[in-house]
Amino acid sequence: MKKKFIIPFLAIIILFSKSIYSNTTSEKDPEKDKVIVYVLKNILSRYHYVKKELNDDFSEHVYNNFIDGLDPNKRYFTQEDLKEFSQFKYEIDDQLKNTEIDFYKLVYNRFLEKLSAAKNNYRTLLTQPFNYKKNEEINVDYEKIPFAANEIELVDYWRKQLKLSILSRIEEAEDVQNKEAEKDKKTKKKKFSELEIEARKEVLKNMNELYERIDELENSDWYSTFLNSVVSGFDPHTTYMSPRIKSRFDQEMSGKLEGIGARLQKKGIYTHIVELISGGPAWKQGDLEPEDIILKVAQGDAEPLDIVGMRLDDAIKFIKGKKGTEVRLTVKKKIDGSIKIIPIIRDVVELDETFVKSSIVEKNGEKYGLIDLPRFYIDFNDLSRRDAAKDMEQEIERLKSENVKGIIVDLRDNGGGSLKTAIEIGGLFIEKGPIVQVKYRGEDPLVKNDTDAKTQWNGPLVVMVNEFSASASEIFAAAMQDYKRGVIIGGKQTYGKGTVQNVMPINRFYEKYPSDLGALKMTIQKFYRINGGSTQIEGVYSDISLPTRYSYMKFGERDLDGALPWDKVQQAKYDTTNSYSNFSDVVYNSKRRVLEDKKFNEINKYAKWLKKNQEERVYSLKYSAFKKESEKKIKEGSLFKDVFKFDSNLTFNSPKYELNLFVKDTVLKEKRVVWHKNLKKDIYLNEALNVLSELKMNENYTLVKQ
Repeated sequence: MKKKFIIPFLAIIILFSKSIYSNTTSEKDPEKDKVIVYVLKNILSRYHYVKKELNDDFSEHVYNNFIDGLDPNKRYFTQEDLKEFSQFKYEIDDQLKNTEIDFYKLVYNRFLEKLSAAKNNYRTLLTQPFNYKKNEEINVDYEKIPFAANEIELVDYWRKQLKLSILSRIEEAEDVQNKEAEKDKKTKKKKFSELEIEARKEVLKNMNELYERIDELENSDWYSTFLNSVVSGFDPHTTYMSPRIKSRFDQEMSGKLEGIGARLQKKGIYTHIVELISGGPAWKQGDLEPEDIILKVAQGDAEPLDIVGMRLDDAIKFIKGKKGTEVRLTVKKKIDGSIKIIPIIRDVVELDETFVKSSIVEKNGEKYGLIDLPRFYIDFNDLSRRDAAKDMEQEIERLKSENVKGIIVDLRDNGGGSLKTAIEIGGLFIEKGPIVQVKYRGEDPLVKNDTDAKTQWNGPLVVMVNEFSASASEIFAAAMQDYKRGVIIGGKQTYGKGTVQNVMPINRFYEKYPSDLGALKMTIQKFYRINGGSTQIEGVYSDISLPTRYSYMKFGERDLDGALPWDKVQQAKYDTTNSYSNFSDVVYNSKRRVLEDKKFNEINKYAKWLKKNQEERVYSLKYSAFKKESEKKIKEGSLFKDVFKFDSNLTFNSPKYELNLFVKDTVLKEKRVVWHKNLKKDIYLNEALNVLSELKMNENYTLVKQ
């Protein structure tokens, strides 16, 4: 199938809807809405890292951000609507001070009207074929194009966007037909008109499904979007979390939940089982299977509740529950369609993909260990439970018992997590000393130290990062770089998130309110390297920079509106290590290898090509021209089809302790087989291993005074 180089219409809408789906529902409660605004403005003004005036500039930010949050693709509002909304453009700050939400109510109610009109628009437009010979274009750079002047022009926006989606589907269907015809000359090809009808039906189906999900949303869902427009005026990482989002946040941070251990998905009106979590209650019970449909849910022997047609978030609320409690699921089995009642005792479910895992590889007759750390996880509600630091310490010990000569810590795609665990993990690789500096608003920086003189690993160390490594990942990588304790290898620079957020339950500040008001994740600190520089905006620059597909993309903290600026504080008192006798030589050798490597040069060319295509946002809606443009891009893209094809010819194995687990847990075994297969094909890991294998430790290395 051809690789597509345009954004399908449905995908665009899903991107818009993503933040909205993630909020919670509740009945409309004007008092609650005002209470949340009142508490938020007081918390932010007192505790946020930045002291921000609620003035006309702030008002304009909320105005633009909320409208863009509801309609980023210019599909609902017109300039006529904006003219009416603009009466509040410089009044929102005053409304917030007086705990008024007239702007929200005006825009929200208009938006509901526009949603209803949108359904009529796409359904009417999709009843007839478009003119695919008309010479016209569409610009999908929605940040730059203006809102439609009026309702007539708005319908034309819809027409063009639907037409773009249909053209993409027709072209894809033709490509499939051509490939089938190459295999079987007797294959009868459908006419363009037939493919067009099928494409229109498919787009209509997808649009109907999308708007069914949108119809499930209530006032509180949209209100959360407004609240986030307000709090984002302080910085992009300050967010309002509804009660359910707060629960999900805690789950992600701890890597665990209480429930049955199954991933669910809404398909039409039914809740389907997508996957059973290895080791979870449903997996152990054995009767529930992927693609089974849950029809009813009962708490123990209570009357079952029908969940057909219920939104997924609400269904999950009834299926999850406290450890030790029983849930009885009425299930339609995929295999034969039979109806079965399956009792499951809920338990704590650990999400394996959140946790540290390791692998061992042999290179040039020596063993090396790889530790993959997806997140700096911790359970804030129970600090005695497992966390990233405890697990890292244990994993290092396991690798040491297998006599590895060096260790790679893989932080690629690790978006951060707990500051506490980042400091503790940093301490595993040094004797003692500062790891990071943190600073509150208007105060001097505080130095956060590793106070444990024990060094868990004093051998060769390489830290892998990429453009998605952020926050706590940057703290650890920066500390290892400042101490000269390890080689940082990966993308040119990490994400650049140098701020610390704290989660504050809103009810703590308004205890008399009877229901859960959600929480505020608020930026309260900036953190700084021990050398004094902030990782904000700049991130951590790799010692060895490897070309990636994102090398030329606009990406990272520096590209976020309202991101706090880079600055620096006084350097902390610390002593670098002289761990390696050949650090500079190893870095030089790697840079030379990368510069001369054909594969890395191809990746660099591919990154430039992706950047060029990212900037091309105008597409022809005349089918012959559209297809010609697409074929041109496909031809260009075919030059890079094997750009990441690579085989290191190395064998990766699980540490010995996991082999015993595989006997009972075949799912875990399968996951590790897939992971090891991917590691073998990882060109970035291969170069990291080259670096690790060359590093030589100084005998009895010491600390060098700064």
